[in-house]
Amino acid sequence: KWKVLNALDFGLPQKRERVIIVAFRNKHQTDAFSFDFEKKDYELASILEDDSQVDAALFASEHIVQKRRQRTSGKNIFYPSVWHENKAGNISILNHACALRTGASYNYLLINGVRRPSSRELLRFQGFPDKFRIAVPHGEIRRQTGNSVAVPMIREIAKRIDLILDTHQHTDR
Repeated sequence: KWKVLNALDFGLPQKRERVIIVAFRNKHQTDAFSFDFEKKDYELASILEDDSQVDAALFASEHIVQKRRQRTSGKNIFYPSVWHENKAGNISILNHACALRTGASYNYLLINGVRRPSSRELLRFQGFPDKFRIAVPHGEIRRQTGNSVAVPMIREIAKRIDLILDTHQHTDR
């Protein structure tokens, strides 16, 4: 079975749609699997750090900030928000991040229009717990989170798979 799932539906403030495929050797197990998950709310503020705690190197230059402000003139600006610049140069002001991307421009996502996400925030966008130790430089965290899957989404799928395997292991004997 397959379905496109979105990290937003699993309590993360990141629009990250991914095709998820689940298969079992046993048809009864496959038939028992369902992608009907209860949607969970997300809140951007819950993953953001206070600007005073963020490395000054992550703040965009005054030139970039002013350019963004000019391009968002007349738009509904609210806080907290993620300002997303797409490849065409259009800027959206959202209550969530668009999918983290490994090869994206360094400035394509700006928190409140002024700074890039910190390493901890990037990990939180993917659902990694705060106890997850950061042992690599920020650039590597950007690359790794851009290639990662949303942890809560995969956790829910794995729980459901485990339950089916456990249930059918006892009934298929």
